[in-house]
Amino acid sequence: MRSRTKILGIVASLGLVASLTAAQAGSEPTYDITTLAGKVASVNGTAGLQIRFSAFIEEQAEDTGAPDVSSAIISPAHVLSSPLDGTSVQAPNITVNQDTSAAPQNETAIAVDPNNAKRVLASANDYVTRTWTCTLPGGVPCSARGDGYSGTYFSNDGGNTWCCASKLDGSSQGTLIPGVTHLSGGSYDAGGDPAVTFDSLGNGYYAGLGFDRTAPPNTVAVNRGTFASGKLTWSAPTFINPTTSPAIFNDKEWIAADANSGSPFRDRIYVTFTRFIFNPSNGHYVQSPIMEAHSSDGGRTFSDPQLIGAPVIYDQGSRPVVAPDGTVYVFFEGSTRLATLNSTYVVKSTDGGESFGKPVAVADVQDIVPLKNAVFRVNSFPAPAVAPNGDLYVAWSTQLNDATGGLCASRVNVGCHSAAVYSKSTNGGASWSTPALIFPALDAANRTSVGYDTLPAGVTLTPSTHRVDTFWPGVAISPSGRIYMSAYAADVVSPWQTCKTPAPPTAVGRINCLTLDGWFNNARLDYAVADLSTGVRKVVTTHPINTRSQFGGGFIGDYTDIAVGSDNVYHALWTDTNNKQTVTWWYGFQFVPTVINQEDVVTNAGNF
Repeated sequence: MRSRTKILGIVASLGLVASLTAAQAGSEPTYDITTLAGKVASVNGTAGLQIRFSAFIEEQAEDTGAPDVSSAIISPAHVLSSPLDGTSVQAPNITVNQDTSAAPQNETAIAVDPNNAKRVLASANDYVTRTWTCTLPGGVPCSARGDGYSGTYFSNDGGNTWCCASKLDGSSQGTLIPGVTHLSGGSYDAGGDPAVTFDSLGNGYYAGLGFDRTAPPNTVAVNRGTFASGKLTWSAPTFINPTTSPAIFNDKEWIAADANSGSPFRDRIYVTFTRFIFNPSNGHYVQSPIMEAHSSDGGRTFSDPQLIGAPVIYDQGSRPVVAPDGTVYVFFEGSTRLATLNSTYVVKSTDGGESFGKPVAVADVQDIVPLKNAVFRVNSFPAPAVAPNGDLYVAWSTQLNDATGGLCASRVNVGCHSAAVYSKSTNGGASWSTPALIFPALDAANRTSVGYDTLPAGVTLTPSTHRVDTFWPGVAISPSGRIYMSAYAADVVSPWQTCKTPAPPTAVGRINCLTLDGWFNNARLDYAVADLSTGVRKVVTTHPINTRSQFGGGFIGDYTDIAVGSDNVYHALWTDTNNKQTVTWWYGFQFVPTVINQEDVVTNAGNF
């Protein structure tokens, strides 16, 4: 009853806001919130708001759906590339997704079975159905109905090998999540934003989104995965808060299972997500509180979603974690109405998610901005973990002043840089240490310039000077207390030639450039892992990552992740672009076989 009351309160507030603003509607912009693009425009058009939709949703909003396809086979005039790009991901790193037809994968989550350190479960946004070669009734290419789906992958040998790819003819889904999107037997246009976890019995769980682009329906979906004879089978989804209201959109979910043997709530499943709420009369953004629902029957049913974290209700990027005694902590980024800055917050529940306490601010956050010499979307969402003794760790990205090391006075990257930081609590989240850099040596360095001596004759370009940016941290703590953290580091800058005239429509222009443009500085990424227990920090990528490959350089996900098992071996997972593959079909368009770099998800495992 308590959670229903809270939801009714939100609905009532919508009616109040609608009545208060109706008289002003003629002088204010209005937004078509029946569409995903309209909702994104509403949030982005809200003055003073630092919160945004997830980068995944913003990218999907730019895509209006299945294009009008042509039967003509396309031969690209130019394919953007660089001699500095890799040709394949090199050992000891391993490509997790197993497709080979240049489908992108991004936005990574990973978990290790608490009973079997060799069993690892990973997930990513997976666009493999956009490369399928089959044909639907009526002659429509399968790839024209393909989209961002929810990909999962598993390893039974500690991450040395991974399974499984779908079949290009559409006859096998592989380990794509079933029951959410059209080509996987569901009713939604697209899905993604993946998160995975294990319970104490070794069952895997996936949480993600399902949504339409040009219509209101959207949901949070949870699937249960069981392992038998070394194979993974996913259940049909359980939908949390499926809605057809234009005034509601659910975003940025995460999932955690209570796998603690001593917990009174053992194997309870917790899901949190952001509920974006809009004024139904003019489409204006109203608030975006964090919601929570939990399951005591293995994900078959969930409690009514309840609002947690009030009065902090302008929020995004929540993640639940569970302590050994069963206490649930939910971390998120957000603010109260009159706050100047966002903060990283935490709320906790000691009764299995039935109720949550008041939010505690961990630290202020100056939200990071797109990196200098890069164009992909960024965020400052937190990543937490709980140690065996109950100590809490949370990491996030923030914009720091180059000279003072303090927060930047404003959201700029001139004289400022993005830094992955963390804080610790030893008293159940009541108080927190001063944020510290995860990678202090990287943070103090400037980017290394490469490739400027290979520019064509007559082309001059001065390398951009900038501090190394670190961002999108992951946190994992082993049962014995080994503390690992990870993050991207924009530590390289190189030349890049951009496209002046992409071929229409956008799906084709991502591959086929009709006219080349000039040369620009381009930030490249490495991925780094830190063991806070030993003080060892290493860059684990073998070749810098070019973020300009796929999606026009505008999207490489929202987060990265790291997990660790009972053997103290970490498994870091990130988006990489150093594989070259051959594309033939892409979103309903057929190409002559064309070699491109694309986004894959890549892992590195180790023990410092």
